[in-house]
Amino acid sequence: MPADPITVVGLGTDGWPGLTPTAQAAIQSAEVLMGSPRQLALIPTPIPGPALDPSGVVRLAWPSPLSEALPRLLAEYSGKRICVLASGDPTFHGIGTTLVRLLGADAVRVIPHPSSISLACARLGWPQDQVDVVSLVNQPVERLHPHLQPGRRLLILSRGSQTPAEVAALLVSREYGASEFAVLSHLGGPQETIHTARAADWSTDVPALNVIAVRCDPAAPIQSTSPGLPDDAYEHDGQLTKREVRAVTLSRLAPVPGQLLWDIGGGAGSIAIEWSRHHPSCRAIAIERDPDRAKRLDRNSTNLGVDVTTVVGPAPTALAGLESPDAIFIGGGATTPGMFDACWNALRPGGRLVTNGVTLETEALISQWYKAVGGDLIRLEVQRAAPVGTMTGWRPAMPVAIWSVTK
Repeated sequence: MPADPITVVGLGTDGWPGLTPTAQAAIQSAEVLMGSPRQLALIPTPIPGPALDPSGVVRLAWPSPLSEALPRLLAEYSGKRICVLASGDPTFHGIGTTLVRLLGADAVRVIPHPSSISLACARLGWPQDQVDVVSLVNQPVERLHPHLQPGRRLLILSRGSQTPAEVAALLVSREYGASEFAVLSHLGGPQETIHTARAADWSTDVPALNVIAVRCDPAAPIQSTSPGLPDDAYEHDGQLTKREVRAVTLSRLAPVPGQLLWDIGGGAGSIAIEWSRHHPSCRAIAIERDPDRAKRLDRNSTNLGVDVTTVVGPAPTALAGLESPDAIFIGGGATTPGMFDACWNALRPGGRLVTNGVTLETEALISQWYKAVGGDLIRLEVQRAAPVGTMTGWRPAMPVAIWSVTK
């Protein structure tokens, strides 16, 4: 642990002149200056003003991968006055958050600069509290899918010069091509530019340092993040929890931001995917024994904009070593010996267990557990209108028993 707190200074693209006196003093007193090559280049050599020892300041560019090297670097320079450079607000998708997680809040002093999001909202006249922020710096463009809703405003942190074109193409594929589209580059600096177009018309080359703004077409199709996406939103072979049953099942699982779901017998992945679409911090592990279905599940999670971890193998054997979940859905293999015991023992206190059954054997097992630990047991029957000759009648689907219990 360093003798003094590590200071993290947020930088704008205007570099040294744009820093407050407090931020400049923190850099001037540093013995070790860490940051990306671009950030380090924004600090003049020698450092202006009363630097502690301008000739002796160690300038250290981040190695790659940073996550593996950072603890070693901090240990190597322990006892030195370390100043870490960051872009914009260091606790907004930045290194400041990483350092606090590693060292604790008392060991890190953060001096923020206006973030690119603050600057973009200022340029566009957008209220920050009505904007969804999505980072694509280390994520695929498909992560945008849950955020594409008619009329919503999005600010997207870009990974480089090609990201705007990727985002525009995704918008067009989702029938959001009429959305207002802007790319703001080098915000806050002398090279600042703003290019605007419709998403369908985007073809401009832009610098790597950019933020993308999208005002979603209010007439675009809806793909809600509420439970119960249409069945045809999924690629499947029939192994799919149907829309109405899925909505009821997820209401019992009760997704909570930051919590983890096990989806056992993942099939097409609909439960795990819609749990994850509830909030970006919701996590899911799908356990699927069939390799082809597991690949299909992965495609569905990508196409619907979430990251579901797929474990290929039979449960309950495949559950060994997994992180304890906050909720478990048993959609397949409920009658496998030891399944309920393994799930109940793995579930965290306060966690929810939900099981669906369509066979008499599964219902009998559910009934035994219902008598033993309680919970809520319902039978759901759905009928759909369908042609009957020249008229229309009701065709019933198989009834589904749904047992849910909180540990």
